[in-house]
Amino acid sequence: MVQLTALALLLTGCASMPDDGTVDHVDSSHRADSDSQVRVFGVSPQKGEKPQQIVRGFLEATTSDEAAFSTAKKYLTGKTAAKWDPFASTSVVSEGPSPGNARRDTGGGHGFTVQVTGTRVAQVDDRHSYSPDAGDYSEGFHLTKDRGEWRIDRVPDGLVLGESDFQRIYRPINNYYYAELGADSAAITGGKDVLVADPVYLRRRIDPVTATVKALLDGPTAWIDPVVQSSFPKGAALARGQHLSLDDSGALSVRLNSKGARVSEGRCVRMASQMLHTVQDQASAKVTKVVLAGPDGETRCERTREQAEDYEPGRLNGRASHQYFVDGDHRVSSFDEDSDDPRPVEGALGKGETEMGAVAVNRAEQEGAAVSRAGRSLYVTRLTEDSELGEPVLTSKAKRENDRLTAPSWDGLGDLWIADRDPDDPRLLRLAGGKEKPEEVDVPGLGKDERIESLRIASDGVRMALHIRQKDGSRTLKLGRVQRAGTAADPQVRITALRPLAPQFEDVAAMSWAGGSRLVVVGRESGSVQQMQYIETDGSASNQPTLPGINDVTGVAASEDESKPLLADSEDGIVRLPPDANWKTLTDSGTSPAYPG
Repeated sequence: MVQLTALALLLTGCASMPDDGTVDHVDSSHRADSDSQVRVFGVSPQKGEKPQQIVRGFLEATTSDEAAFSTAKKYLTGKTAAKWDPFASTSVVSEGPSPGNARRDTGGGHGFTVQVTGTRVAQVDDRHSYSPDAGDYSEGFHLTKDRGEWRIDRVPDGLVLGESDFQRIYRPINNYYYAELGADSAAITGGKDVLVADPVYLRRRIDPVTATVKALLDGPTAWIDPVVQSSFPKGAALARGQHLSLDDSGALSVRLNSKGARVSEGRCVRMASQMLHTVQDQASAKVTKVVLAGPDGETRCERTREQAEDYEPGRLNGRASHQYFVDGDHRVSSFDEDSDDPRPVEGALGKGETEMGAVAVNRAEQEGAAVSRAGRSLYVTRLTEDSELGEPVLTSKAKRENDRLTAPSWDGLGDLWIADRDPDDPRLLRLAGGKEKPEEVDVPGLGKDERIESLRIASDGVRMALHIRQKDGSRTLKLGRVQRAGTAADPQVRITALRPLAPQFEDVAAMSWAGGSRLVVVGRESGSVQQMQYIETDGSASNQPTLPGINDVTGVAASEDESKPLLADSEDGIVRLPPDANWKTLTDSGTSPAYPG
């Protein structure tokens, strides 16, 4: 039995009801992504339907494009419909929820229970935060007779959706909040104005701008909350009766309640900038201006797109005007942005007097950090003609090369991060400003027999991707929060709340940041060949196009500026992926490709 009618929308956004013809049947669990312009509406329960049919119809109706699930509630008793909260959470199951046979109540009862099962792959909580969560889904839906027809009188709050339905109904967007950098914010100009992407999933076609603003006002999701802050005061909300959209000029006008409007002008400006960049992330048109007003409509502040550039997300990433690698002579070399002709960098790192094996360049492209070919020593020096290599700033005592130093990574504050894989003393280290004495950073989520194989820190300095070797030798990818406390004289930094990023891969080979909330990951699924995928920082699959295949990748580099091409270290040498093209070999000798960072 089919419970959905699909009405194709015209590109103008208009829809029409056919004058005649039959209702087309749509299998909600296997709709193609190409049907993204199809509006789906639920079909009301039919007379005489049996308990299993009622549950199936209810599940189908919850996949409709109805703001308040009005059709789905017709499958519930009146009392249950009034209590059911569809927004409490969403369970995502791989092949769609499957209603089992109806089972009569024991002990002489007159109702039935239908067990709905599926293979759960993720959960989305009431703050719209996605989390991979593999396991079994199993919930009982109880039915009773209501005015002679079967209706559901006990149903779990929230929704259960198949993966294809979830991808059709929801879209990922980034809310933006300001990084909590503590005393380290003084290291750069505007250190209190660094915006961090917080990915959430919102319904695509149900008042999207209003939903986006409400999600922003709700505040950051639980995972990112300890390392960011919102400029909006607690209790800030939309004034009643608003359905937000951009006007013809691209401006957005928002009336806030009294708690949201009762702020200083400086704070209001930060609020408007935060909102402009968040709404721009989901809007197809350019947002030219955000105007914030009180509940009475009186303007409190406004911010144009140009004025909000000081708060641009990713502004600590730098220009990334060069791409770096270690050439066949073990010197640090670079490509200009539009050139295929490599040349050694200026200064000591480009002279080859000490053979290098891995490199990282700071976001300003003024200093380089390189690990010696055998992985034993870390050198930091300026990329100028008169620079000298000097003594190593860090040395590993490990006996085996693969147990020594990882490639380093710079954040946008100018701090340098690196891990020592020494089995006798594995540790994560930070060099403040790239110059200070290495200080050990605690990672409480690491197991006793786990160690960091490689790392990449985001430009904002509050998120770090960690490539972790587990006890059995397999390698996984996790994201950690960089929590900063203490003072400038006594900084306290640790990496907390490790969460899985690519659970579909049983082994990860390489990774790199590739956007504000996205990484590119090289790995293998069980029984599969190596592949390269974009992964969001919440662990969900990215909606970016599939990357063309490439053989035996051991390293990958991307920029948080998504307009920059990918680099990879493959069996063919250093290769680059230009937009709308295939991989192109830059040099057949060389390793350790890197963008600044």
